Amino acid sequence: MNLAHRPVGIFQVFGETPNVLAEVLQDGVNLAVWRRRLPAQLEDFAALLISLGEPLADQRVIDVDEQKPVLPDLLREAADLQGYEAFVADVTWLVAAYTCLVGARRVGLRLRVLNAPMCPRFHVDNVPLRLLTTYVGPGSEWLRERDSCRGDLHTAQSSVDNIQRLQAAEVAILKGEKWQGNEGAGLVHRSPSTQQGRVLLSLDWLA
Repeated sequence: MNLAHRPVGIFQVFGETPNVLAEVLQDGVNLAVWRRRLPAQLEDFAALLISLGEPLADQRVIDVDEQKPVLPDLLREAADLQGYEAFVADVTWLVAAYTCLVGARRVGLRLRVLNAPMCPRFHVDNVPLRLLTTYVGPGSEWLRERDSCRGDLHTAQSSVDNIQRLQAAEVAILKGEKWQGNEGAGLVHRSPSTQQGRVLLSLDWLA
């Protein structure tokens, strides 16, 4: 599955169905985005999480087997909110889809309710493939290759032009520096510079 040579061209792909996420496995693709919309029930639940005004978080390692992933007590502080069951079902589906795509045996899950930028500087991830989705609030910002300033990420943050942004509900898989053959081509991205609340899910392939 991993590729043995560095991509010649670097680009991103977008689609209206989850099938587009598999294209991140292709040579040269460092971002695949499923442009989905959330059901109103999930939008309302995410808005309720933000309205609590608390920095809630859930972080865990999931050992994957052939059964459907089980996420007991996911973000248990929110279990009494309307829409919680639908939210857990959606996260469970994303975990299952991600593990199937990459053939993972272990997955790291991080779920955060944020009221400030988490990683406000442009950077690349030292991981193979990372799934990100923002349930409410502005999504992660990223740069096309021609705008990426790879040699100057830590000194030219304020002068970057043509910043792209993922939208709420979109599901993205980012290819990082640890994907074999993708060294020097990981997606350049950052958290949005905003104080607006966000509900962010990330999944990492651990083994």
